Amino acid sequence: MSDALGAHLLADTVARFRELKRLGDGALAQVDDGAFFARHDAESNALAHVVKHVAGNLRSRWRNFLTEDGEKPDRDRDSEFELDAAADTRAALMTRWEEGWAILFAELGAIGPQDLMRTVTIRHEPHTVVQCLLRQLGHYGYHVGQIVTLARHARGPAWTSLSVPRRGSAAFNQAMKEKHS
Repeated sequence: MSDALGAHLLADTVARFRELKRLGDGALAQVDDGAFFARHDAESNALAHVVKHVAGNLRSRWRNFLTEDGEKPDRDRDSEFELDAAADTRAALMTRWEEGWAILFAELGAIGPQDLMRTVTIRHEPHTVVQCLLRQLGHYGYHVGQIVTLARHARGPAWTSLSVPRRGSAAFNQAMKEKHS
């Protein structure tokens, strides 16, 4: 892979991760604590569970990304889907969310085009750095989609769109045309 292509891939990947974080943050900011902890039924996850899981995954996958397995021995994935009322406050979970994203962006900032074909492992399974980037974009996209859906459902008609608003496509397309013409 050429250095120019590698640099382009890394820059765009960082932009995609930043967009996912922006969407997640925007959705979470629209819900109160009741909605943050609400579960639709005993088998479903609350926003709090998804935040805790994504934070745990970010911390595990990205801490010492190039040198350690992405499933760290101190991670207890199953506990990410359980909430401790005393420890798992909204503030504590949001702090973990922010810390996890900070680890991701710090590690991505340390990767260069020359690293993209290096091998890293997740649960002892080898991946190139490119494969890992794509895997994690998919994983976080899946969960941010859950966050947006749950938050939007909780807000109902009070929801503020995080992307092109309903019945706003024509105006958005025109603005993009003007911006890029």
